[in-house]
Amino acid sequence: MANNLFKSLFSDGDSDNQEEYYDEQAPVVQGDNKVVSMNSVRQRSSKIALYEPRLYADVKQIADQLLNDRAVIVNFSQMDAKVASRIVDFLNGTVFAINGDIKRIGKEIFLCTPKNFEVSGNLSDTLKNDPDKI
Repeated sequence: MANNLFKSLFSDGDSDNQEEYYDEQAPVVQGDNKVVSMNSVRQRSSKIALYEPRLYADVKQIADQLLNDRAVIVNFSQMDAKVASRIVDFLNGTVFAINGDIKRIGKEIFLCTPKNFEVSGNLSDTLKNDPDKI
């Protein structure tokens, strides 16, 4: 009787349901677990290299940056127009080979990006209509 009094004071009255609850086992899920730990996914930091070439030989360093998945901004303001045109042609071939992109972002400035970069935005009409030496 004291046992029933103790149960009535410290239970919610569903003692039979509590025993059933503990007798059931939780279902075990087997198969492919698609959960990925956030700590295991490490993102590489994206880098943009800046170049102001003075010789045609500098194009090798620029192409190496693109091959290493880095975007490159190239400023041709300190270079002869004919040599700059040859470098732009070389970089066009490089970005084509790696499925990248090349965009003019200034009068004598180009942005070369590998395939893992996305460039958005529009250039102003003055830049598009401005004839320059390259």
